[in-house]
Amino acid sequence: MKYFLKLLIGLTLFQGCESNVDPPVILPAAAEVMFKTDRFTLESDARIVYDEAFEQAAFLLSQYTHLSTLSQNEAAAKETAFALRLDNALKGEQYRLDIRDQGIEIKAGTLSGAFRAAQTIRLLMPVSFEEEGSKAQSVELPLMSISDEPRFGYRGMHLDVSRHFFPVAFIKKYIDLMALLKFNVFHWHLTDDQGWRIETDKFPKLNTVGSFRKESLVGHYNDQPATYDGKRYGGYYSKADIREIVGFAQERGIEVIPEIDIPGHSSAILAAYPEFGCDNYNDTVATTWGVFDAILCPKPETFEFLDAIFDEILPLFPSNYVHIGGDEAVKTRWQKCSHCQGLIEQQDLKNEYELQSYFVQKVSDMLENKGKLIIGWGEILEGGLSAKASIMSWRGVEGGVTAAKAGMNAIMTPTSHCYFDYYQSEKESEPLAIGGFLPLQKVYEFNPIPDELNEKEAAYILGGQGNVWTEYLDTPQAVEYMAFPRMIALSEALWSQNNRKNFKNFANRLEQFKKRLDVLEVNYANHLYEIKGAFDETSDSPSYTLSTSLENQLIRFTTDGAVPTAKSMVFTEPIPVKQNTIIKALVFQNDVAVSDLFEQRIETHLGFGKLVTISPSPNTSYDSGGPQALLNGIGGSNKRFGDSEWLGFWGEDLSILIDLGEATQVQRLSTRFFNTNGQWVYAPKSISVQADGQTPIITPIHGKETIVDVQIPINQKTRYLKIMIPGYGIIPEHMQGGGNPAWTFIDELKIE
Repeated sequence: MKYFLKLLIGLTLFQGCESNVDPPVILPAAAEVMFKTDRFTLESDARIVYDEAFEQAAFLLSQYTHLSTLSQNEAAAKETAFALRLDNALKGEQYRLDIRDQGIEIKAGTLSGAFRAAQTIRLLMPVSFEEEGSKAQSVELPLMSISDEPRFGYRGMHLDVSRHFFPVAFIKKYIDLMALLKFNVFHWHLTDDQGWRIETDKFPKLNTVGSFRKESLVGHYNDQPATYDGKRYGGYYSKADIREIVGFAQERGIEVIPEIDIPGHSSAILAAYPEFGCDNYNDTVATTWGVFDAILCPKPETFEFLDAIFDEILPLFPSNYVHIGGDEAVKTRWQKCSHCQGLIEQQDLKNEYELQSYFVQKVSDMLENKGKLIIGWGEILEGGLSAKASIMSWRGVEGGVTAAKAGMNAIMTPTSHCYFDYYQSEKESEPLAIGGFLPLQKVYEFNPIPDELNEKEAAYILGGQGNVWTEYLDTPQAVEYMAFPRMIALSEALWSQNNRKNFKNFANRLEQFKKRLDVLEVNYANHLYEIKGAFDETSDSPSYTLSTSLENQLIRFTTDGAVPTAKSMVFTEPIPVKQNTIIKALVFQNDVAVSDLFEQRIETHLGFGKLVTISPSPNTSYDSGGPQALLNGIGGSNKRFGDSEWLGFWGEDLSILIDLGEATQVQRLSTRFFNTNGQWVYAPKSISVQADGQTPIITPIHGKETIVDVQIPINQKTRYLKIMIPGYGIIPEHMQGGGNPAWTFIDELKIE
């Protein structure tokens, strides 16, 4: 037998292997794999022999392989086709898998490593083995050796069940899919303004009142006027439900970390027990989304309440961690509360931010006495915090950088790469989402280690996590559509070593992996054939390129507005754009279109393709089109600001310089600003435009529409246009995101 070259585990073809079975596709990619030319047949009556420490993993293996005979009998080891062995030289989640002529052997140093190896075996089995009620059968497997371990120790997926409540069966399915992809932490967001989801005996009104809202918002938060469905909504998980789910996760090597969101996001708590808030407020369980000023008051009885709650629910969760939220805690009530102000003075605190740190520290000490450590969103850093806490950095990477430099553990989950409630396609037909734009490739390219950290500081970055917030996801199918396949991309970003990653290779493997998702009845989004367009940055003149995530696809296109046919031009090189153009394209296989229709309108103007510089640069989360997106003749989406045309800036004043190349008669400049205050996005209050040697023209900006159009008359000959756009400033405290800088989103700068 001859060894092939070392290949990524995800390669979908085993050259030289003659078999009538589909080759396996393994995601995420393993660290090292070697294939051989021969194959081994795993018979349906084979025996699994395992060391005592790996009994749970052996049980999983029996499920995935349909081998029902398990044994710890050493004498049977000589007869067996399958052995699961303890090897103390392997650490953490490391494992080694060998398929030889004589059989299969797995080695691991821990149960966690054995669990991960079991999932690899699962993926080596035919997809038909995933079908409920499928029978044991013999399976041909390529001879191979796999040595594998994760890049990061924390690989999490989150699910919000407060905004929308999901049945136990779906939570278990979600966890099982996580296990398949080698995630190891399930972050269960159990409480928020819209509902309390844990059965509690000591405070029953948390369930009778706090677990139900009188109705729910219909449509998007930004829609005006707001409408509601008029239907009582809610539910909660019994303690038996939680034990079942946590046990199910443990059997797959997944840790369940509960989140009890405090001190803010507490409308449901205070609707049930207003005495734990500041005085004279009448809270109800929230019927809409967003951020509210309901906040727990840091008084003794509140901490006694929390102490009793934690005593009751912590035995349900064996994890060493409890997530306490800590985000978006609006402090207006604390500012008006005599007790809070007295506490600030008594504790020699500077402000309400340090009061939040005081609150969080009290809870941290409380939980530490119960044997638990806390995790919190990045805001718990405000006002200072103990190094024993771990931070989830979501508003970018800055929180994680600050934590790591201070010697605190951090988990990276920035909106830019990890928020799966964002749109994943620019198609207008996509299901309603909260906003933003997070395509599959961007998730895949996520690197949790920020460039600002040195090697010692980087050690404090534990890993990363994908978040599924459910304001607009009211069914299990909706959750699956938003989570998949982005969850798969994240699994490889967190598990596989950087030098093993290649998006085109991943996309090709994912195309094959969809067969397994189909059998598992996962309602995944399928955008692999979706055509993407962009201007060619290497061309001397404006030229437009077309591509798909999958390699070697036949794209046919037109430039006259007609729908492409099997006889239309084949895209082989960038398309020159010299005038107003409508590009339409389709992917064809065997003369049949297999993709949705791609359409892009390009409207040329005096600034089209000209040189533009921006200071500061757009925020990396909203810069997919680059500065040239302002002068490429393409307008951004009317419904969402996260596409490749809108450029986003967070709390910054903008300076834009356009060079038209020569003195040109300009009549006007027009542009658009996104304005969705519920998403922290505000149109600026004014814009200033200055032509060569002239006094700047300052134009006030008014309007409360979702998109604010602005036109500035120029009426002169000029080569340069300098545009100054002051940021809106700090969001008012009573608004969503209060106290944070507002975002500015700007569209095409059209010059006529």
